[in-house]
Amino acid sequence: MQHRGEIIKEAVYKSGLSITQIAKRMGKSRKWTYNMFENNSVSLDVVLQIGKIINHNFTNEINDLHFIKKSVVKTSSEYLTNKKSSEYWKDKYLILLEEYNDLLKENNNILGH
Repeated sequence: MQHRGEIIKEAVYKSGLSITQIAKRMGKSRKWTYNMFENNSVSLDVVLQIGKIINHNFTNEINDLHFIKKSVVKTSSEYLTNKKSSEYWKDKYLILLEEYNDLLKENNNILGH
């Protein structure tokens, strides 16, 4: 299993932004950021949000993002800044539904249905 926190940590350090800057932009503490680096299953929302902050696309490093179409990744990250928006939740639902449908198709192909 991939350790998402380590992948994010490496990208953050390469970005040149400080942990303080990233934490501020996310509305989190530095401690939260360092704890997130230790978490092997960081949520995809957080991955996308950090990717937007450091201008980094994690789809090549994090396998679960391959199931999300690149245009959907962009749309999702745009709404992460305004989670109270009904548009955010509508889009979040559509992204999850699309991921689920892709997984079903992949499963059916594997099973030969």
